[in-house]
Amino acid sequence: MQARGDESMLISAPELHERLLTQPERTVVFDCRFRLGQATAGLEQYLEAHIPGAWFLDLEKDLSDPVGNHGGRHPLPNSRTLADKLGSAGVTTGTLAVVYDDGDGMAPHAWWLLRYLGHAEVRVLNGGLSAWKKGGYDLSDELPTPRLQVFPLNLQQDFVVSVQEVQEMVSGKRTGLLVDARAAERYRGEVEPLDPKAGHIPGATNAPWMESFSADGEWKSAPEQELRFQGLPPDGPVVAYCGSGVTACVNVLALALAGFSNVKLYAGSWSDWCSYDTLPVAVGDEA
Repeated sequence: MQARGDESMLISAPELHERLLTQPERTVVFDCRFRLGQATAGLEQYLEAHIPGAWFLDLEKDLSDPVGNHGGRHPLPNSRTLADKLGSAGVTTGTLAVVYDDGDGMAPHAWWLLRYLGHAEVRVLNGGLSAWKKGGYDLSDELPTPRLQVFPLNLQQDFVVSVQEVQEMVSGKRTGLLVDARAAERYRGEVEPLDPKAGHIPGATNAPWMESFSADGEWKSAPEQELRFQGLPPDGPVVAYCGSGVTACVNVLALALAGFSNVKLYAGSWSDWCSYDTLPVAVGDEA
C-alpha cells in the first residue's frame, strides 16, 4: 500500500466558511448538482439557493462534449472552452477552487477535471451542500460577478487512458487493474438502465462509488478507504471507470485518500466500451 493519502483534497464546511470570510478574492466555489434524466434539475436548485458566490457548472453543458458514436455518454469537454469558463469565474494561479454537490457524486468529476486541466488547487466540500446547511451557514440566490482571470491550461494527459489502452490491459499486453464504480447489479450485468449492453469490462473488479461515503454523507476516512481497496496493486496503475466517466471520479478521489498515487480514468467508461461491437463483455462476478 502507498503512504496514506492526503485529506487536503477535502475541505470542511467550517473551513470553507472561514476562507470565504478571510480570503474571498482567492477562493472560487462551484455548484455541481445534477440529476441524470432531469437535465435542468441541478440548475433549478442552484438558482433557488446556493453557497454565496458559487458558480454553477452543468455536467452536460460545461463538463462534457456532445455525444458521438463513441466516447461515452459524457465525453471529456473541450479543454480550452472549460478553461475559459473557469477563468471567467476567477480561477487562476494561486486560487483555491472548491466544488460541491448534494451527494449525487458530481463534484469529484469537476475536481478531477480541474486537476486534469492543470489546476491542482482544488478541493471537494466534505459532506456537500448538506454539511454547509448543517453548519447553519447562509445560502443565496444571487448570481456571482465575473472576475475574468486567465486560467493557465496545462493538460495532464497521463490522468486518462484510451479505449485502446484498456483493450491492451484486458488482453494482458499492458499492466494495471480496472475498477468499476457502478452498483454491483450493473457490474454483474443483472440490470442496465442507461446503456445498450449489460455487464462489465473483463477483468475489472467492483467498488461501488456510493461506498466511499459514511452514512452522514461525508467521505470515509483514509483507513476506511484503504480497507475498501485491499488487494489492489499498490503501485498501480489502477484505472477507474463507471458508466460514463463521472462517478468513477469518486473512486479516483477515494483511491487517493487510500494512498494510491498511480490512478487513471477511463473517461469514456462502460458507455464507450459497449459502443464497440467487437469488444468483449463479462457478466457475473470475476473469479
